[in-house]
Amino acid sequence: MQEKILNGVNNYKLGPWLVVIAALLWAVDAPFRKFLTGNLSSTAIVLMEHLVIAVLVLVFLFKYLTELKNLSWKEWLAVIFIGAGGSALATVFFTQSFRYVNPSVAILLQKVQPFIAILGAAFILKERLTKNFWMWALVGIFGAYLVTFPELKITGLSFAGGTLGVVFALLAAFFWGGSTVFGRLVLAKISFQAMTAIRFLAALVFLFILSVYYGTLNQVGTASGKDWLYVLIIAVLAGFVSLFIYYKGLQSTKASIATIGELAFPFAAVIVNWIFLDATLEIGQILGGLILLVSVYSLAKVNAENAILKP
Repeated sequence: MQEKILNGVNNYKLGPWLVVIAALLWAVDAPFRKFLTGNLSSTAIVLMEHLVIAVLVLVFLFKYLTELKNLSWKEWLAVIFIGAGGSALATVFFTQSFRYVNPSVAILLQKVQPFIAILGAAFILKERLTKNFWMWALVGIFGAYLVTFPELKITGLSFAGGTLGVVFALLAAFFWGGSTVFGRLVLAKISFQAMTAIRFLAALVFLFILSVYYGTLNQVGTASGKDWLYVLIIAVLAGFVSLFIYYKGLQSTKASIATIGELAFPFAAVIVNWIFLDATLEIGQILGGLILLVSVYSLAKVNAENAILKP
């Protein structure tokens, strides 16, 4: 019994860090995606990524698909939400928001994502949120804010005529935050391998329909060899591998804590843009990244308390 509890504690300590590692991997696609957007539409790029990932899923994770028989209709609805909402619609809405509001506004509004996930974790998953959790969660969100706005100010924060853009940005935050909660819900019934597989396959179906609707399906056939090479890199690192690690971590991490770990993504994106795209790295962004890491370390200990309380 003591050994089982010890193993549980170790898993619950490691889980949040696996989420952070996954979030770091999400950022490596920036230089490749920048090149691809010059030749292809966003819908075509995402569809190509999921075509590559679907092959990887069928090769490496096919045997885990038998676990899907364990899912109830409620959990299947959660899978649809993750695949259609978290994979496709959120990205489309976030991109569309840039057409109506200043990018700073769209990015700032994404900081409501953790609160959406935290509320979902409390009401849907019945997670208990302690005082220590709230303290370190707010510290982590502040660190992520510093990464995005290192000078503690936001320029161009005008909502005039941009109501639709605000709605799009908030919808993106809703789908991304909700996907964390529903992912944790489904993981109660299936392994993280099966969760990774069904997430990508469900998204592929929806993205195919979306590509037909927008008339971008032909771009998949006309893409160059270099386009496919970059898509392969994105699909493997920022897609298949990162989500595999993410769901492994989420399996032993409360959704309310995982959503803070996901905030490592903007910090990693800043680092990648600094190295590959010559973007300036501010002192405030470095400080924000350090604050975020401290909060994740503290939240990992809070997360481990669950293992002590459970036999």
